[in-house]
Amino acid sequence: QVQLVESGGGLVQAGGSLRLSCAASGPTFSSYARGWFRQAPGKERELVAAISGGANTNYADSVKGRFTISRDNAKNTVYLQMNSLKPEDTAVYYCAGGPPGIRLLDREYVYWGQGTQVTVSS
Repeated sequence: QVQLVESGGGLVQAGGSLRLSCAASGPTFSSYARGWFRQAPGKERELVAAISGGANTNYADSVKGRFTISRDNAKNTVYLQMNSLKPEDTAVYYCAGGPPGIRLLDREYVYWGQGTQVTVSS
């Protein structure tokens, strides 16, 4: 059974950095699409960043130049490096896994982590 487990969330001041990790257990995810989504209170879940098995990436406009998604296929792990954090980045962050390719919609993903809270104070 596939499990995705996020870690690395927490409280940080505006301008700071955090790195989220998402480890997958079960079959190898080396060819799977991986993504990071977030959901703030009262808002819909939105894509933050996505990466294909071939390491093609896509970012939400709001995080371009500040966040970087990467993957280590040997560890079945995907990362989200978040720099220059802003209070509006506060949300629960979820990692997801889906069929090969680059997936931009949450309905395209099959596997989800439990979420990790990121809070950015002003």
